[in-house]
Amino acid sequence: MKEKKIIFLDVDGTLIDYEAKLPLSAEKAVNMARENGHLVYICTGCSKAEILQRDFRTMKLDGMIGANGGYVEDNGEVILHQSISVEEVKHIVDWCNNRHIGFYLEANSGMYINDYFLTDGPEAMAKYVLGKGKKIEDIEAFKTNSVNQYIHLPTKQLYRNDVNKVSFVLHSYQDHLDSKKEFPDLIANTWGGKDEQALFGDLGPKGITKRYAIEVLLKHLNRDAKDTIAFGDAKIDLSMFACCHYNVAMGNGGKEIKEAADYITTDVNEDGLYNAFKYLKLI
Repeated sequence: MKEKKIIFLDVDGTLIDYEAKLPLSAEKAVNMARENGHLVYICTGCSKAEILQRDFRTMKLDGMIGANGGYVEDNGEVILHQSISVEEVKHIVDWCNNRHIGFYLEANSGMYINDYFLTDGPEAMAKYVLGKGKKIEDIEAFKTNSVNQYIHLPTKQLYRNDVNKVSFVLHSYQDHLDSKKEFPDLIANTWGGKDEQALFGDLGPKGITKRYAIEVLLKHLNRDAKDTIAFGDAKIDLSMFACCHYNVAMGNGGKEIKEAADYITTDVNEDGLYNAFKYLKLI
């Protein structure tokens, strides 16, 4: 592929592993691709505040799509920022608290949690990592550290006007089904766990997807979808695959994303990204 491509990378399970570590080979692949003139953007469910906590070492990017498409940035310029209204945020906060559900509000300024996330969150995050086949040597230390990246606030301070997306711990799948009925004007997803097992629900602005954000960015760049390559590992990446010209699934990906892919590479920790970049002659 001699043409200059626009590369979109999911983050967790694609660019970095489930312990939030960036493989050296992935860092090398991204930097080499950009040196070859290709553009590289992350395309993630994470908000900017969460991404800023990742250790990307010397890896450079051209921008990001965050919050499952609610935020688009190109070389520091904000192209799109679609947040949830403060009225809807209040509704979500009160609904979760009434059901004793832990949640975190994802904003570019930080990730904000309620009381119940202090107990629900660590257990769910441990299940998420373990379900992906990773080993946790000190489970209690992991659980303690897993909430350090969040900001705990009293309820009234959680009624915010800068929230991109809300993720909440599922006590059962029924919580997700109930959220779809309770918030018809928002889009509801699930994520986390082995083989797409639902550990978390999330709520975001309706009409906002990774596909929509990519289309907005391509229009801004005056580029065509035929120049795009997407990399992902989960169902949430299917909308990204739906609009990109060529799609790569990670070896650790779920069944649906592999079936939708043009090519399946190796596991994120087995030089998956580097191997795919080499295969596609991006580096």
